[in-house]
Amino acid sequence: MRFPAYFPGSSRTLFAAAALALCAASSQAAEPIIIMVGGINKIIYLPAKLTEALGYFKEEGLNVELQSQPAGVDAENQLIAGAVQGVVGFYDHTIDLQSKGKEIEAIAVFCKVPGEAEIVSTKAAAAGFKSFADAKGKNYTLGVTGLGSSTDFLTRYLAERSGVPSKDYTLLPVGAGNTFIAAIKQDRIQAGMTTEPTISEVLKSGDGKVMVDLRNEKDTIAALGGIYPAASLYVQNAWADAHKAEATKLARAFARTMKWISTHSAAEIADKMPKDYYGNDKALYVQALQASLPMYTNDGRMPAGGPESVLKVLAATKPLIKGKNIDLSKTYTNAFIPGDIK
Repeated sequence: MRFPAYFPGSSRTLFAAAALALCAASSQAAEPIIIMVGGINKIIYLPAKLTEALGYFKEEGLNVELQSQPAGVDAENQLIAGAVQGVVGFYDHTIDLQSKGKEIEAIAVFCKVPGEAEIVSTKAAAAGFKSFADAKGKNYTLGVTGLGSSTDFLTRYLAERSGVPSKDYTLLPVGAGNTFIAAIKQDRIQAGMTTEPTISEVLKSGDGKVMVDLRNEKDTIAALGGIYPAASLYVQNAWADAHKAEATKLARAFARTMKWISTHSAAEIADKMPKDYYGNDKALYVQALQASLPMYTNDGRMPAGGPESVLKVLAATKPLIKGKNIDLSKTYTNAFIPGDIK
């Protein structure tokens, strides 16, 4: 690098140091971190796109690329394969994967509850399907986003808790959004678990009703026996150990977003979202977001008692987890989130 003749020696030294620091920062920022989101336009995963929109990734010196998969289980597979560095998906995958010998940990938690609901079709409800207990002996088809997904785990647990054995129903992967809505309309599923804004769209059209609500703490505790921390950013433990600086910046960026959400209205949050997230019905999107605000954490930290509650649910339906010694301390950490979030 050449310096103008009028720069004195000391100034040249300072200028060179500043230039080198800038180059080093640019080089670091250019290292992409790919985060796979299990359905990027779902309100439960809204913090991913919102963090990008607020500019927090860039402010932290990160070059984050957000990608989307329709189901969390697909995103999980990408992480295990090393194709992505992080996943925005349900915390319960960290427990499930530990039972399979994989160490994954949530480093920022967005939701205290699943933010989902079991929607029963209006037709099936009229025929007597009004609770999970009504599925006993009926061989209903129940929709989930994907087999092995969190909606799969939760559906099985709700059925078992209601005394309905797995032989009495069939799980069908139908994704979310338009594919879920089509499955309800076409009677390919009699009920299914989905998230906002799909829930509000189905209710508005009159094609379905809420059978089990997991969008707030009160109803979630009633249905599952405890809170169920869900949407989170999780990474491989080995990656976090080897990239502490990046992990800290990611966790801090998301923690700042959760604080921002806690101090802004649904309408203000919606204004930050891409138009294709709400299409021609922004009012419905704001309504769905308003109903979802209570599910979010305000600091990105794991809620006390949450991991134990999730483990209890999974152990009830998954043989690989039941009776196994799961080390919950390896499935999440609050260590990367600063005490004072600004």
